[in-house]
Amino acid sequence: MLVEEVMTRNIISINSGKTVFDACKHLSKHKVGSLVVIDKNITIGIVTERDVIEKAIIQNRDPKKTKITEIMSPNIKTIHALAPLEKAAKMMKENNIKKLPVILNNEIVGILTETDLTNTIEAFSDALDEMTKFYTESRNNIEKMLDEWGNILINLKEYKKIAETNEFEKVIS
Repeated sequence: MLVEEVMTRNIISINSGKTVFDACKHLSKHKVGSLVVIDKNITIGIVTERDVIEKAIIQNRDPKKTKITEIMSPNIKTIHALAPLEKAAKMMKENNIKKLPVILNNEIVGILTETDLTNTIEAFSDALDEMTKFYTESRNNIEKMLDEWGNILINLKEYKKIAETNEFEKVIS
């Protein structure tokens, strides 16, 4: 499965000149956990809820004066949209990343989140359950058919014996 098949396509971005307070409003309004930070149509970083908490709130910085460029994660890791999902999951685990921007033709076209991965695993699990159920039912049906064919063969052998016995008796008489 490819990254583009499970990524979230709706990317919410914010201009690099905005404040942490503006970022919080964006996060709340769009119900997302991260924002891609843009400067002159170029992605320069990502700011997450965790960045807001750890780099602004806990450090007692004024959210209305602190620029998001001061708390964002620069030099973000990205993954290609056509990369295998396993590669993205490995990258996220190795780099302790919960949100991974997805690129295609040097543009961000989506974001892969832990939630996307969890939903995919859940879908695979459901599909596997369905396949297991189908296999079990098919196997049971095949076993019943084989039992029925076995009974038919046994009956045919019995009929053959009877027919041979009747033919033998006719020849003797």
